[in-house]
Amino acid sequence: MFVVFVLCARLTFSRVIRKRSTEEFSCIPYIVALSNCLLYTWYGLPVVSYRWENFPVVTINVLGIILELSFIFIYLWFAQTRGKIKAGVIAAIVILVFSITAIISAFVFHDHHHRKVFVGTVGLVASVAMYAAPLVVMKQVIMTKSVEFMPFYLSFFSFLASVLWLAYGLLSHDLLLASPNLVGLPLGILQLGLYCKYRKKGIMEAPSKWDLEQNSQEKSKQMQLVTNENINGKS
Repeated sequence: MFVVFVLCARLTFSRVIRKRSTEEFSCIPYIVALSNCLLYTWYGLPVVSYRWENFPVVTINVLGIILELSFIFIYLWFAQTRGKIKAGVIAAIVILVFSITAIISAFVFHDHHHRKVFVGTVGLVASVAMYAAPLVVMKQVIMTKSVEFMPFYLSFFSFLASVLWLAYGLLSHDLLLASPNLVGLPLGILQLGLYCKYRKKGIMEAPSKWDLEQNSQEKSKQMQLVTNENINGKS
């Protein structure tokens, strides 16, 4: 489900590639999600966890790293200079935090329990930040009263991913995996609530844009006909 959640971002970046512009989309959720994937990949490796007890966590988050890096690269390619600088600074901070966490856990702590607690705590903070990152977009939705830049599928699968990770953490008796989703779950519900509230405006705006395009095409055809008639009259 987490993979589906990440793949939903492909719809957003298909639009970015098609329009060759990042428009009003924010890079923050994707960079924060990258930090979450990096930390939980490290958390699931035998260096931190006991052998391969968290193998599913590793496989899912490795794929998440690949996808998030792809999205960030696309964003950097099409963003304006200011957007590139902002994304670059945030990404550098994320990589620095992950590197420090990995070094401390590997060389300061000498048993799996303390390593799991340390990395899991940092990962918990990153997870909460990942679920809170859409608040930037939610603020924009409330101000513009439009859900254009908050894709429904991303919000929906974010909610489902929170539910399933919460269940996985509770069933495996790993509170460090379950805890972040206690924050992610209500935020996912809030995103869906905002979408339901403001989606009608987005639907109403779409036909008006279509009508404008149709009117523009009809005017162009009329002007072309008038031009042809004038040329025929002169000849």
